[in-house]
Amino acid sequence: MTTPSALERPTGVPFTRRLAARLVLLPAVALSFLPPHRVRAVLGLVRRGAAPASAGQAKNARDAMCAVSLRCAGPRGCLPRSLGAALLCRLGGSWPTWCTGVRVVPPFTAHAWIEVDARPVDEGVPDDYFTPLIAVAPVSRPTR
Repeated sequence: MTTPSALERPTGVPFTRRLAARLVLLPAVALSFLPPHRVRAVLGLVRRGAAPASAGQAKNARDAMCAVSLRCAGPRGCLPRSLGAALLCRLGGSWPTWCTGVRVVPPFTAHAWIEVDARPVDEGVPDDYFTPLIAVAPVSRPTR
């Protein structure tokens, strides 16, 4: 017997933001099929020239991805959701830290997320709940 469940999709996401999220959804899903080292390489190129994302920018991008895609809103949609949110931030000129890793507490579970200032964005877990194995952070600009 299954337990009925409902996905909570964010509401109030502006039309232009939803349109941009649909634009990055296909590349995000395509990236999710690549091996981890290729994903890191692609994201390393894409992040160039972007400013670090604020928590608000990252949350808005994550909400937009969940609003346009049931897959991204679902419990197994963490990889395309995090990739899409990172790409959506990049369209706006910013970049969050994209991470993939594992839960700290048993049982072992892989997960992908975005974070800002070493805090997972809208994941509903404590900051130290996941251990990142791969992270693609914004490139810090040298100060003069």
